[in-house]
This record gives sequence, structure tokens and C-alpha cells, in this order.
Amino acid sequence: MTTPAVPATRIPEAVHRRRWAILGVLMLSLLIVVLDNSILNVAIKTISTPAPTGLGATQSELEWAINAYTLVFAGLLFSAGLLGDRLGRKKVLLGGLFVFGVGSALAASSGTPVELISFRAVMGLGAAFVMPATLAVLMNVFERDEQPKAIGIWAGGVGLAIAIGPITGGVLLDHFWWGSVFLINVPIVILALGLMIWLVPDSRDPKPGRIDPVGVVLSVIGLVLLVYGIIKGGQLADFTDPTVLATIGAGLAVLVGFVVFEKRSSHPSIDVTYFKDKVFSSAISAIALVFFALMGVTFFAVFYTQSVRGYSPLQTGLLMLPLAVAQLVFAPRARLVVDRFGNKATTTGGMLLIAAMLAAFAGLEADTPIWILEVIFFLMGTGMAHIMTPTSVVIMQALPREKAGSASALSNTFRQVGGALGIAVLGSVLSAAYRSGIEDKLPAAARHSAGESIEATLGFAAKLGPEGDALVGPANDAFLHAMHVTALCGAGVALVGAVVVGLWLPGRTPAPEEKEAELVSADN
Repeated sequence: MTTPAVPATRIPEAVHRRRWAILGVLMLSLLIVVLDNSILNVAIKTISTPAPTGLGATQSELEWAINAYTLVFAGLLFSAGLLGDRLGRKKVLLGGLFVFGVGSALAASSGTPVELISFRAVMGLGAAFVMPATLAVLMNVFERDEQPKAIGIWAGGVGLAIAIGPITGGVLLDHFWWGSVFLINVPIVILALGLMIWLVPDSRDPKPGRIDPVGVVLSVIGLVLLVYGIIKGGQLADFTDPTVLATIGAGLAVLVGFVVFEKRSSHPSIDVTYFKDKVFSSAISAIALVFFALMGVTFFAVFYTQSVRGYSPLQTGLLMLPLAVAQLVFAPRARLVVDRFGNKATTTGGMLLIAAMLAAFAGLEADTPIWILEVIFFLMGTGMAHIMTPTSVVIMQALPREKAGSASALSNTFRQVGGALGIAVLGSVLSAAYRSGIEDKLPAAARHSAGESIEATLGFAAKLGPEGDALVGPANDAFLHAMHVTALCGAGVALVGAVVVGLWLPGRTPAPEEKEAELVSADN
């Protein structure tokens, strides 16, 4: 798939002059969306504790608190991208931020896990309109030669959010109630709205696609059924249960129906012809696979640091800082590595590094020196930076500038779907492996409720008083075994991603002088 040549004077001079200030506003909008999930990762243990400290959420409810947001986000992203292309990206950004802010305020006031899950879905609705619009606006205020640098800085903003999130969450949880991790979004939303109205120009696709309500409904239903079945299988520690099999099968059937419908539709949500381009497909797949592995592992890493190692939420946030710092440092510079070694070598190397670090989790024990975990996090962040930047550039430059909203939405859809499935699949592997390791240590009457997660077991042990102390050691051992199994599954997924990009991503793009030399030699 080739991109039409873009004239050098496409962007108005007034917009071009303030392009870096606009990028700053876009990164603030992105920061809010990413910050929320990284804050929540630190807060999940607190939310799982009984009232009044938390909501007493079970592991499956925690997974839904994360995935309610992610599934709505992923299911609506592409339609949100099309709406931005049609109505104007600035309008969609403003509307999305407003809805996200309202959802955040409601989530902070949740009284039950079910309310939290519902309001997280509202936040996902708002975020779906923010994320694709930020990258689409970026593509329309930067010329093509500056886009890789701008996308690198944009990707670095993800690292900044991941850095700020856990630390902010830890500070808030040390001083306020758990709902403060959501309420903190509201003042940031207000600031972002004001700056956006002032600075950001509007843009739209002169030939936008039509909205595809049937496709949207099919994609959301299919994803929800699939993820529900996977989480239920982990909760029961039995993936052969008829309900689990029926739900997963129904989800897959609806998603197949979605693909068939999109191929035949005159105005599809996802134009499947994009995927005929192997470069585009492999870049999209790489993003999905790396987030599948990373989100699943981040989910259990919090329980390892807090439940097994005994660190506070703030300490956990600080422990995760190397992951974010590495992304923040290397994401803007990854384009230099791409210039030297090419997309294929850079991204494959990043994937192999991620796989190695996930496998390293399988060697962590209750008394492993904590600096080893810090090295693992730093190298994971380094790998992420050298995957996100080159694949984002490949995806965004594979389609014409007018389709920037669609390209951004596709990229983010696959990232969010990959992350949701990672939390569901690897979270279910963790839950099933943990239950099988702890069940025979628990009284028969308590096996179902107390065996679902390490937090459930430790909560049950606390109720027993001194007699429950004997359960702490076996709970830690069962969790560590489950974590090792889950980490190796994540490493396997990352290896598949390395094979995909190694086979189909392009190599090093010749520099202009090299191309000129090639043309001269061809003429001779």
C-alpha cells in the first residue's frame, strides 16, 4: 500500500508555528487516558480489600474493572476515529475529554464493584474519542519529515504517564480514599479542555466514511462474550465448563460474523483491505501481541510486589518507575535506531527483549533481591520503546494523511484488544494456576471463595486470626508458582510477535543520498 505524495505546503503557517505547543496539549490529553490505567494498576489491591478501605472486589471483578474500560474503548475506537474524520477531530477530542471527566467523577463515588465497573465503561467511552483524535491531529499539524520525531515524543508521553501514574496513585492512596485515583482526572481534564479550545486547530477528512452501527455492535458483543468466557474459565479454574466453552464459542462466532460483515459492507468500520499489506498487518499484530503480554504481566506484578513482598502502593509505584523511565528516554530516540538498523531489526530486537524479561519473571521468588526486578522493568520499558515508535510510524504512514483518524484508531483498537485479552487470558491462567496450588490447603467450605486469588486467601486467613497464619506461606508459594506459569505464557506470546515482525516488517529504509546513488548506478 503506497501513500500519495504529500506537498510540502499542506499545513498552514500559523498552525506550523505552534505545532510543538499543540503536541504538548495532545500529550496532556493522552496522559489522562493512559494515566488512569497505570494508576488503577497500583490501586487494584486496595480496591480488593473489604470496606471501608476498599470495595472488597474479587479478582474477576478487578479484571472487569479494567476490561470494562478497555472493551468499550476498543469496541468504539474505530467509529470514534471515523466520527473525528467526519465531524472534526477537535470537536471529538473536546467531547471525549468531557465524558471521560464525568466518568472519572462517578467512578470515584462508586459504592460497589458493579458501580465501579459501570462507570469505568463510561470512562472508556470518553477515552475512545480522545486517543485516535490525538494522533490524527498530530499527523495534520506536522509535515511528513517531522512525523517520526513527533510520534516518538508522543509515544514518550505514554512512558511519562506510566511513570506518573503509579507514583501518583501511591501518594493518593497513602493520604486519601481509593476513589481519589479517579477524582484526580477531573482537574487535568479541565486544564486540557481549556488549552485545547485555545490552541488546537480542527481538521477532518474531506471524504469521510459512513458510520457502521452494525459493525460496532457486533465487535463489542463479540469481544465482551470472548473476554467474559475467558475470565469465567479462570475464575472456575475449568476451561472445559459448558458455560465457559459456550460463551467463548459464541464470542468467536460473533467476531467471525463481524469480519464477514465488514468485508461485504460498503462502509465498514474496519476496512479489511488494509490488512492485505503485510507490513501494515505485521506492525498492527506486533502492537497487539506486545500489549497482550505486557498488560497481563503488569496485572500480576502488582500482587507480587504488594501481597508477596509487602510493599505499599506508593513503594510499588516507585518500583515500576524504571519501566516508565526507559520508555520516556528511549521512545523519542528509537527513530535514530530505526535510521541505523531499520524497522525490522529494531522491532524484532525489542520483541525479543520483552520475551526475555517476561521469562525472567519466572525466576523471581519471595526473597529475590529487589534490584533484579528493577532491571527487568527497565529492560521491558526499553523493549517497549523500540516497538511502539517504529510500528506507530509504519502504521500512520501506510495510509494517506486524510485517513489519519482511521489509521490511529486501528492501531489503538488492536493495542487495547491485545491488552484486554492479555489481562483476561493471562489473568485467568494466573487464577487457575493459583487455585490448583492452594485448594488442598483450604477447608472444603472455603475453597471456592478463598481460593480465587492470593488476596482472597489472605483475607480469609486474617478472619481466622492466629490460626490463619499457617496459610500465608502456602498462599505465597501458590502465587509464585502461578506467576511463573503466567510469565512464561506471556514470554511465548512475545516470541510469536518477534517472529511476525521478523518475517514481514521492512528492513532499513535507504537514506536520500543512498537512494540517489542507487538511481545513478541504475542509469549507468
